[in-house]
Amino acid sequence: MTPFGERLRELREVRGIPAKSMAEALGVSPAYLSALEHGKRGRPTHALVVAICAYLNIIWDEADELARLARISHPRVTVDTAGLSPRATELANLLAERIHSLPSRRIEKMLALLDGAASPSGSRSSGRGARRRSG
Repeated sequence: MTPFGERLRELREVRGIPAKSMAEALGVSPAYLSALEHGKRGRPTHALVVAICAYLNIIWDEADELARLARISHPRVTVDTAGLSPRATELANLLAERIHSLPSRRIEKMLALLDGAASPSGSRSSGRGARRRSG
């Protein structure tokens, strides 16, 4: 499951909306919506994210967060390390090899480390810590 798929399913279920009804309203197949929620499809288009926000009547920060989750939810990631250091290439390759066996606690620590490196002050500016859970 992707971060976008997880959040979409939460939003839909909290509102008591069956996947079939939502898919019909959005003009997609129920199979596509299910695949999107389960991370079996790539990122949704921006137009679909906007349509989902309108359908679920979400605005502002919640809509921005859903769009952010869509951007970071490609289930098959390619990392181009051309021009980076050999250690960066090693890191990318080791992560690709071992991500399936990493415990969720370690993934959370790695994300926190990367989130801190992404912002100059070391603060978590991504806003995702509140919703993250281990699993």
